[in-house]
Amino acid sequence: MRLHFATIPIHDGDADEAALNRFLASHRVVGIERHFVADGPRSAWAVCVSWVEGPARLEPGGGPGAGPGGEARKGRVDYRDVLTADQFALYVRLRDARKRLAERDGVPPYAVVTNEQLAEIVRRDARTLAELGAIEGIGPARVQKYGAALTAVVAAGATSGTQDAATAAAPDERESDEAAPDEREPEGPVD
Repeated sequence: MRLHFATIPIHDGDADEAALNRFLASHRVVGIERHFVADGPRSAWAVCVSWVEGPARLEPGGGPGAGPGGEARKGRVDYRDVLTADQFALYVRLRDARKRLAERDGVPPYAVVTNEQLAEIVRRDARTLAELGAIEGIGPARVQKYGAALTAVVAAGATSGTQDAATAAAPDERESDEAAPDEREPEGPVD
């Protein structure tokens, strides 16, 4: 990974801004950090661009900031905008449960269920294995492996219970001698 640094003065910084925009448009950008440097009339934005070799992502919806593998951010969904506040709270609890299940099994979170499937679980209020299995892409193997944990979170509701509802339904290695101490979740009362 390579770095590119730029300083854009707040006064008369148009040329520097245009140069940075040209750089961003012509490179495969991985990340951008920016900080405002307050120094009276010499105040400026300090920008650090992380980039890698390769063609810039200029296809529609791509450009600097497109995700790995070329998927564009236009396909990303902000579920805070799509779901109600209560639904989003449940979505977050399900996402946390999915993360724990994925870590337990050593798989990426999307191998448990995708974000869209999580949102559909919330929309349908899927509290049974049959309801979970009716969601597109969640087949019998996933229902058998993860269904009890996911439906336990839904049954607990968005505001009640703790994360232990998901882990109680799907026992894992946390209690065995093989689990590292830093992988264990804090013990405490279950609501």
